[in-house]
Amino acid sequence: MLEELVGSTWHRFITKRADTNYPDAAVTLDEVRYTAGIFFRALGGEGGLRVENATESTLHTRRTILQRIAGMGDKTQYAWRDEETLRLPDSIALFPTRQLNLDLYLWLTALSVVAEEDIPTEHNTNWISRNQYRTVKTLEIWPGLNQRYQTLLKAHLAQRPKPENLAKDEAEQEIIIRHALINATSTENIKYAKRPPQPVVLWLHPAPPNEELIEQKSIQDPDIEEAPQTKKDQKKQQKRKQGNREDMPTGNEGLMTFRLESLWSWAEFSKVDRTSLEDDDDDAMETAEDMDNITVAQDSQTTASKIKLDLDLPSNKYDDIVLGEGIPIDEWDYRQPKLQKAHCRLQEMESRDTEPTELPKRLQQQAHKIRRQFEVLRPQRHWINRQSDGTEIDLENYVNFLSDLKRGQVNSDTPVYQELRNKTRDLSCLLLADLSLSTDAHINNHARVVDVVRDSLFLFSEALTATGDRFALHGFSSRNRSHIRFYNIKGFDDKYDDNVRGHINAIHPGYYTRMGAAIRHATQLLSKETSSQKLLLILTDGKPNDLDKYEGRYGIEDTRQAVLEAEKLGLRPFCVTIDEQAEDYLPYLFGGRSYVLINNAAELPKKLPLLYLRLTN
Repeated sequence: MLEELVGSTWHRFITKRADTNYPDAAVTLDEVRYTAGIFFRALGGEGGLRVENATESTLHTRRTILQRIAGMGDKTQYAWRDEETLRLPDSIALFPTRQLNLDLYLWLTALSVVAEEDIPTEHNTNWISRNQYRTVKTLEIWPGLNQRYQTLLKAHLAQRPKPENLAKDEAEQEIIIRHALINATSTENIKYAKRPPQPVVLWLHPAPPNEELIEQKSIQDPDIEEAPQTKKDQKKQQKRKQGNREDMPTGNEGLMTFRLESLWSWAEFSKVDRTSLEDDDDDAMETAEDMDNITVAQDSQTTASKIKLDLDLPSNKYDDIVLGEGIPIDEWDYRQPKLQKAHCRLQEMESRDTEPTELPKRLQQQAHKIRRQFEVLRPQRHWINRQSDGTEIDLENYVNFLSDLKRGQVNSDTPVYQELRNKTRDLSCLLLADLSLSTDAHINNHARVVDVVRDSLFLFSEALTATGDRFALHGFSSRNRSHIRFYNIKGFDDKYDDNVRGHINAIHPGYYTRMGAAIRHATQLLSKETSSQKLLLILTDGKPNDLDKYEGRYGIEDTRQAVLEAEKLGLRPFCVTIDEQAEDYLPYLFGGRSYVLINNAAELPKKLPLLYLRLTN
């Protein structure tokens, strides 16, 4: 106990003395992630980029004795960006005030707007020239940032090591960096030194790691198709890691030890291959969190040779009913950029196990309340006054006409009739429900996401039946670009009855979420309606994804393009989601006013009809 007390006390003491940061003034990325994303796009940055945590980089710079004793100062997090992600440090506590640390986040975000491909060749010779060009370009386009930058520059220069306290070669490096910071238009070439210079926190990563995304297919077992994971089972690492690719160890290399006497006697031999560990995967994510660098290797053996399992993929005999031969659907590739014609195939389907059913008893009381609330919107007959022709005399205007006639101020065009007309709601709504496998996750002890979606469709249909509005219900999921499942639950011309309720009752979790293709097909269906108002209501619980390359920015950009195409045709897309991370991507997909996040998924059935009322009234 005494040893532990002394050890912990010493650790706290030496760590505090060696730490040059200001923990009390720290600003975390979670605090500024949303602001940084808006700021990046406001300055002209690509809207599809996500704001994520940066990886840690190992430093070989000179450290103080206290830092070496405490084991600190050998890592840092640079800001940088790639094709899909803007990466910023987990936290910044370099300066004594929170405002300075916050300003550094915003400055690094602004600096990242200038992409690598936009830097001229003459300025792309080394990391100093690249960051100088970014600094000059950023302040030239947005001069309002100059005051913040000068304040940050002054604070950073005060923290950098003094050249007179360094060795000759390191001092020359430091002088060059200081001059490049103060005069960003100068041309500087850093010289070699025994140790690299201290990090320049006002600049981006000097050599961003080449983190190519490993295709999911390249690490999958070729013999079996990967089963989708539910949200409950997915674990996401909190910190970005650097990764390497290596060949799988064969187990034939390494040092072999043996007892000399075994050469002359019988010795027991046990075939044990310890090149791979057969531990449970429960702690794999925790282990990864403790590692700075993760190496991935592809085994020469398939998983199928080690274990046999059954995938939850029904045969055609038991799968849902396929309607037609499939519909070719376009898909947007932002990297080219162009619309790939007939790149996907959408398959219209109906649930196989459907039986006519009544509205569930647990929803009947709530449905009755919603119907009464929505009946006020049902088209009714109203008297229209001040008509030049009509079935009845408008007494008020007729009296005014006689008064004017008596005073000699007669207008022959005075409207003195009224007519009884029907006041209608000229509106059509298509509700598109995400039926991916993530809807199989439980939201509480009593219901899954798909159960909440099912109840929402029931009450939504009850509400729109009361108003008389034309509406259609569809669901979707996908397994790849060639197999997008589009469920016909209710068409615009179908009557809402027990048969439709049977289709609603039969919905079930599917596979993945290729949202762009589903939106495009729903757009085609809704655009055929003759109504003056057309609402495309999308109900989802996660971001676009699929088995193939439809991940990350690719899926986001394709979905956004599909939404823009719908808007050009006069439709109004609106998204309702229960995804807690929705604010990271939905504003880019639908705009700031065209989506809503339902924090408590259990309240979705009650809130969806009220949301429709607000959107259409």
